[in-house]
Amino acid sequence: MRKHLILLGVCLMASSFPSLAQKFSLSTNLLDYACLGTMNVDVSYSVSRRWSVLAGARYNPFTFKAGDSETQFQYRQQSYAAGVRLWPWHTMSGWWFAGKLRYQEYCYGGIFSKEAEEGDRFGTGLYAGYTYMLAKHLNLEFGVGFWSGIALYRRYSCPVCGVTIGSGRKYFLLPDDLMISLAYVF
Repeated sequence: MRKHLILLGVCLMASSFPSLAQKFSLSTNLLDYACLGTMNVDVSYSVSRRWSVLAGARYNPFTFKAGDSETQFQYRQQSYAAGVRLWPWHTMSGWWFAGKLRYQEYCYGGIFSKEAEEGDRFGTGLYAGYTYMLAKHLNLEFGVGFWSGIALYRRYSCPVCGVTIGSGRKYFLLPDDLMISLAYVF
């Protein structure tokens, strides 16, 4: 609950900035919703002609039953990121490159195998994309990225039973932020 209040506070603080042309954007990645209903929001603020700072959150609380009560699958998560974007031409339009710090609490399983895994991931990521201006206040963003770091995890024999089959720490390199986003620019 505290993390949700922090996110709400960040959004309220960001909305209190003066409304300057093309300085602030609020976006959502449409492809994240296809990942079992993952809700998401990103906020971005232009700090100069070529640099912007950004913060984002993802949340998926859903568990899906597949037939009987013993079979389920999920990709539950809450994820928070903060970073910067470099815009070679100018902010909120054209090509961009980004770096982010990210934290994710996750629980997935039952999708491709009967095993489940839950844990925490901490890492950094590199991203690139293109922003196309649809209208004065509406942009369409395309992007892709990878993130890497360390995961503290526990593995279970199934998503329902809770029998632990392993735990530990591992390094990871994962694709991240395959995005087609709609952004409202203030």
